[in-house]
Amino acid sequence: MTELTELVEHGQLFIGGEFTDPLGTEVIEVISPHTEQVIGRVPHASEGDVDRAVAAARRAFDEGPWPRMGLDERIAVITRIKDAFAVRHEEFARLISAQNGTPYSSSVMVQALAAMMVWDSAITVARDFPYEERRDGVLGPLLVRREPVGVVAAVVPWNVPQFTAAAKLAPALLAGCTAVLKVSPETPLDAYVLAEIAEEAGLPPGVLSILPADREVSEYLVGHRDVDKVSFTGSVAAGRRVMEVASRNLTRVTLELGGKSAAIILPDADLEAAVAGIVPFAWMINGQACVAQTRILAPNSRYDEMAEAFAAAAGALRVGDPLDPTTELGPLVARRQQQRSLDYIKLGQEEGAKILTGGNRPAAQERGWYVEPTLFGSVDNSMRIAREEIFGPVICLIPYEDEAEAVRIADDSPYGLSGSVWTADTERGIDVARRVRTGTYSVNTFSLDMLGPFGGYKNSGLGREFGPEGYGEFFEHKMIHLPAGYREA
Repeated sequence: MTELTELVEHGQLFIGGEFTDPLGTEVIEVISPHTEQVIGRVPHASEGDVDRAVAAARRAFDEGPWPRMGLDERIAVITRIKDAFAVRHEEFARLISAQNGTPYSSSVMVQALAAMMVWDSAITVARDFPYEERRDGVLGPLLVRREPVGVVAAVVPWNVPQFTAAAKLAPALLAGCTAVLKVSPETPLDAYVLAEIAEEAGLPPGVLSILPADREVSEYLVGHRDVDKVSFTGSVAAGRRVMEVASRNLTRVTLELGGKSAAIILPDADLEAAVAGIVPFAWMINGQACVAQTRILAPNSRYDEMAEAFAAAAGALRVGDPLDPTTELGPLVARRQQQRSLDYIKLGQEEGAKILTGGNRPAAQERGWYVEPTLFGSVDNSMRIAREEIFGPVICLIPYEDEAEAVRIADDSPYGLSGSVWTADTERGIDVARRVRTGTYSVNTFSLDMLGPFGGYKNSGLGREFGPEGYGEFFEHKMIHLPAGYREA
């Protein structure tokens, strides 16, 4: 398997459930991070196209059948979308790898099948969700209803485009909302496959629009007066701006932002198991993952041993063409991301950290936005490389003295998204998990379960995705007071 052999071109936008000509003439060129050549072209949605998409979503919500359908009817449509993902998962994986550099060897699961699992899990949650319940109030019986929030603006990044789209669209659509999905200009090609699937699944007119566009158009969408809810995944800086713009209309927001997650290795841990479990999730998506375990905390008593083991494992990662099935680490999505990682590597050295492996562009890659898998040792948690989200294949190994200090270091971060602990004593690991202030945590593993709540503390975001907690983000709560003594017939 090699780079895409033909230019992928689309001349229309998916607005209100059908492919239609854009209002403007601006075009997005998709650049391969491996060859630095153009591999695709799509229209760049304009503010006028946003107006068309939001108007279609508004009509579909206010007047159309989708919010008024029975849950089983909506589940039937979403099930068809989920099933189509299963059929076309390899196409999704290949397209996404070609655009953002994710190794195909992991892209099949991380980029494609994981997205399918999100659609499937949302169906499971929707079936058991309490849409209406009776309560005994202080002054009489109450009826508490959960009703769809309305028109949803879903803004997703380039690192896991279909996974994050599913995290927003699946619950929103199942709840009875309508949606406008704004996709990143780095990864618009896979969105056209999603549009084809949605069209074939039988979504009613207006329920879904998909717009590739830049940050300025995203801001226009987020600030649109006819949008009821914004669900955003991206950087902390962008999240702050989304919140600021949405606040002008008091639009509800869910923000899934950055991370600087810590993997704590306790002194009694099986080092071989810890290395095997941490390395794939430290350098996942070439380090371009908000949940990546980018700080590895090693006890002083075993620090040298662990430094040697992690450096060997990172240095052995096979770097190359993301569409080569043997590749384990591909290029970064854009030249700016490559330069960002190289700048942080230089900064880490200036701060006094020691490069244990990597630290350069790979000599074997004459072109492409590559950076070697890099591990810094002798890192102090106060260093910028330990505090700031690099979003590249640059990982910090941080020593600690005892368990209390490990927890303190893990918590000493502006972020609180993910984390893990590795130990021979699972109960001890659970105790550590309870003490670390972060939204998701794993003991002797790393996972992201779509039936539980996902989200962050502190600067890692607001609200939750997945599970009933994430599903509930797409509802308004209504309280209906009933007369004293009322009993349902």
